[in-house]
Amino acid sequence: MNPTDNMVYSVIAAVSKNGGIGYKGNLPWKIKKEMEYFNLMTTRVNLKGVQNAVIMGRCTWQSIPDKYRPLKGRINVVISKTLNSVPEGVLLYPKLEEALKSLYLNDHIEKLWVIGGSGLYNEAVNDKNCKKLYITKIDQEYLCDTFFPDFDTKEFEETSEANVPIGIQEDNGIKYEFKVFKRL
Repeated sequence: MNPTDNMVYSVIAAVSKNGGIGYKGNLPWKIKKEMEYFNLMTTRVNLKGVQNAVIMGRCTWQSIPDKYRPLKGRINVVISKTLNSVPEGVLLYPKLEEALKSLYLNDHIEKLWVIGGSGLYNEAVNDKNCKKLYITKIDQEYLCDTFFPDFDTKEFEETSEANVPIGIQEDNGIKYEFKVFKRL
C-alpha cells in the first residue's frame, strides 16, 4: 500500500471570476474578511496539543510579507527544489508527496492545507487524497498572471459545512462567496 493513501488533505484558495489567484507575487485584491476566513480555517483544530499544517510552494512562501512569515499557529511547509534554506521551524521538502509521507507520521498535526501556488493546486486537484476544495469565489475580474486550475466537476460536488458562511459576502465593495467542493 502507498503510505500516502490515507493522507487526506484539503485545498484553500481565493479565486477571481477569471480564475486568477495572483499577480506579480501578490494577491490582486484586499479583502480583510476573506483573509480572516483563511486564517480561521487553516488554524482551527478540534483537539488540544495539535496544529494544522499549511503546505505551499516557494513563490507562495516568498509572497507572504516578512512580518507574517511563517504563518502563526500553523506548521509551515514549503515545497521547493531550488530553495536551500528556510527559517527554523519551517519544513522544506522537494515534492508534495514527500511532505505528505512525512507529515502523515506526525501525531501533532490535525489537518493539512495546500495554500498555493498554482503548481501545487494543480497537483492537488488531480490527487485522489485531496478530498476538499475550499474556494472563495470572488465576483470580480482582476489582472492576474497566476491561475487556479480547472477541476473536473464530475469528481467534485458542492457541499456545505457548519463553519463555512453561506451566501454572498461583501467587503471593501467586493462581493465573494465561500464554497466547499467534496471529492466524490
